[in-house]
Amino acid sequence: MTEPERLRAFVNGAAVEVTRGGTALDAVRAADSAAADEVAAGTRAVADSRGLVIDASTPVTGGAVFRVVSPKAKRAGDASA
Repeated sequence: MTEPERLRAFVNGAAVEVTRGGTALDAVRAADSAAADEVAAGTRAVADSRGLVIDASTPVTGGAVFRVVSPKAKRAGDASA
């Protein structure tokens, strides 16, 4: 059985399709190009399903849930916040 070429992910509640090997930023761009530009510029960030900010280059997995958030949100693994 072959792996699917596209994966389904969710950005701010909207389902998007991302090419296998795509990143969280690619998923955001599929949902909202303006929001993706803000993430790329550092004025917004991407959070995972737990609400923890992740690197925008994080690979997408099938069923991944992302939210576009303030860049001041707590980063995953950040014990100082």
